[in-house]
Order: sequence, then C-alpha cells, then structure tokens
Amino acid sequence: MSFIILTSPHRLRSICRMKRIQGHMMSSKAGSEVLFEKVGNAGVITLNRPKALNALNLTMIRHIYPQLKKWDKDSETDLVVIKGAGEKAFCAGGDIRAITEAGKTGDSLAQDFFREEYILNNTIGTYPKPYVALIDGITMGGGVGLSVHGRFRVATEKTLFAMPETGIGLFPDVGGGYFLPRLQGKLGLFLALTGIRLKGRDVQRVGLATHFVQSDKIASLEKDLVDLKSPSNIDVAQLLDSYQEQSSLDAEKPFVLQEQTEAIDRLFSAGSVEEIMENLKKDGSAFALKQTETLSKMSPTSLKLTFRQIQEGARMSLQEVLVMEYRLSQACMRGHDFYEGVRAVLIDKDQSPKWNPSTLSEVSEQAIEECFSSLGERDLKL
Repeated sequence: MSFIILTSPHRLRSICRMKRIQGHMMSSKAGSEVLFEKVGNAGVITLNRPKALNALNLTMIRHIYPQLKKWDKDSETDLVVIKGAGEKAFCAGGDIRAITEAGKTGDSLAQDFFREEYILNNTIGTYPKPYVALIDGITMGGGVGLSVHGRFRVATEKTLFAMPETGIGLFPDVGGGYFLPRLQGKLGLFLALTGIRLKGRDVQRVGLATHFVQSDKIASLEKDLVDLKSPSNIDVAQLLDSYQEQSSLDAEKPFVLQEQTEAIDRLFSAGSVEEIMENLKKDGSAFALKQTETLSKMSPTSLKLTFRQIQEGARMSLQEVLVMEYRLSQACMRGHDFYEGVRAVLIDKDQSPKWNPSTLSEVSEQAIEECFSSLGERDLKL
C-alpha cells in the first residue's frame, strides 16, 4: 500500500532546496581539500589543506584534472586561477608520507600518484586558456608542478620556491627536467642538485614566476582577473604587468645569487657530479665550500639521477620529460634512498640519512642506466 502525502508547492520547494544543499555538502565534503568556484567568467581553484601547507594528494589531483578538462570545453569559462588557502603556502609539495607508506607495502598509490600528477602537469602545460597561478607563499615540489607549467605565475614577497628532492632520495620531478635546464646558464642544474631556496622577487628574476606582485595586492588582482570579459593571454598579461608596476617592494634588492652567477656557471659546467665536486673543492671559495657541504648531504644516487635528468631534459619536450620522470619515480620507489630520506627528514627528523650506496663512486653507471629504461606497458602515456 502506498501513501500519497499532499505537500504544498512552497514546502516542496523547501525540500528540493534542502536536498540540493545536502547534495552540495556531500560533493564539497568529498572534494573539500580542493575547492572549485565559478566567479564571473573565471574558474577558481583553491587548494584547501592549509594545516598541511596545501600539500597535494591523489584525491586533489583526481578532482583538479577533470575540472580543468570541463572548463577547457566550457564556452563560458575564459580563464583559470589557482591559489592556496591560508597565509603560508600555495602548495608545499606532494603528500610524500602517503607515497612512502604505499611504496613500502606495494600499494598501487606509489604508481598512481606519480602517473596522475604528471598527466595533470602536462594538462596545465598544454592548457589552451589563460592559466594564472597565484604562488603567494611556500611553493615546492608538487606545488611547482601545479604552477610553473601554466602561462602565468605570480610570485609575492612571501613566495618561497625550492625543489629539495635530492635531500630525500628523490629528484626534482613534476617536469623539473623540462623547466630547470631552460633557466639561464647552469642555474637550473644548481637549483636541482642543491635544493637551494629562492624567495620573493628572485623567483621572478630567474623566470620561475612571470610576475611579481605584492602580497597585499593579490586579493585585488584576483578580483580584477575574474572580472575580465573573454580575456586573451595578452589581456591577462597587461593586467598582471600593471600590478607588477605598482609593486615596488624589494625592487632595490639585488638578486640573491648575483655575485655567484659566474661561479655557478663555471663550477657546474661539468660532465658528471664527481667533476662538479672536484671543481668546487679546487675553487675553495666560501661559496664553493658551502655547496660541497650541501651536496655531500644529498643522496648520491639522487644526485646522479638528477644530473642526467637535467642533461637529457634540455633536449626534450615536456611530454618526453614527463615520460622519463615517471620511469625515474618508479626506480626511486623500488630503491632504498627515498624511504630512508623521508624517514630522516620528515618522520624521525634526525636529519641523518644513511644513503645506500653512500658515495658517488659506488653508484654505478649501470644502476643509473636502469633507472632510465622503459617500463614497457607500464610507461606513462600522455
């Protein structure tokens, strides 16, 4: 027997509205770590894990990728803006702990995360609509992948850029093999091997950001961006240029590596990591000794992988680089140093990793060669 309940149109509307709200709450709960909104003609992505410095996990990647595809096809979305929640970070990297646990147990996350992250990096690198990353805060590793391949990257005085992967037994991935060797001189190789941090205006000076805008102007810039009607890349560039012109903060400060640029080009011009170490020891300057000390703490395997990654990447397309880096990521998952590096730096925090092999001379050419070899059916497909 069925009961028919007669409901007034007003009450029916209320029930429908409640259901819509509940549905929205459920969908936003599923994706609460990354938020999407349509503001004017712009799609706005907010990385929403401020307590975890907006670190990127697989769930977030699986929300961002289809949303970018959807906005690409939507005639009413003219540009995409991506930003981080909270005061501290745009995105401090990938969710390394989860990947470590997965790699130890043979869970597929260790493959899925890198594969889907690199596919997302490629989507950003080939995005046909203006893509603006507001990198106002810490931007490392996975956060670099979400920004550097986009057409516009806006740094502020709070931006802190680094690719510190050699210190955890990894390599500067997310397309690092593409954008790093394209920086001036040997700067990209230097950043890749040492994991040195760049701040504020310097991120724009080296070309990792396209613009520098003071942090207190970012909210106003975002409002002006979403108000643009059917903007071309030129329109977006002009708006960003105008904001950059109003941002004089730190303009007088010289580039942090200005006095070392010539030394970096000279000392890091070498055929191997061992040669670089020789160059640094021979040079003997305070700067060279500091780099020797830094490099001696890094995973010898990671240093050799990174050196070759940067060399090869200089001649490759972004797609070829990402295929190569996927092979390297899986080699690191099979190896020892990544787990040891994460333990020493992020878990026990004793900062004393026991690398294996422990010296550059013990890392064989054959071992490196194997890391670059095809995975056959399991290779990354873009």
